[in-house]
Amino acid sequence: DRFGLWLGFHNCDQDDFFAMIESYADRYGLDIDRETLHAEAVEWSVTRGARSGRVAWQYIQDLAGRLRKTLD
Repeated sequence: DRFGLWLGFHNCDQDDFFAMIESYADRYGLDIDRETLHAEAVEWSVTRGARSGRVAWQYIQDLAGRLRKTLD
């Protein structure tokens, strides 16, 4: 409100969440099988209490760090 800008991080369903993380993983060449990707992403979203684009991006950043990949 301070700057007149409001960003919404809206919840999405699991299929949309998986589509987001798969797209990020493909885009950044993260070498992980889909089953593991999905399982980790579900755990990540449950521990953060939401499924959204923001949570998907945070998971991908964590995954990239664990895989020692940069997100260019």
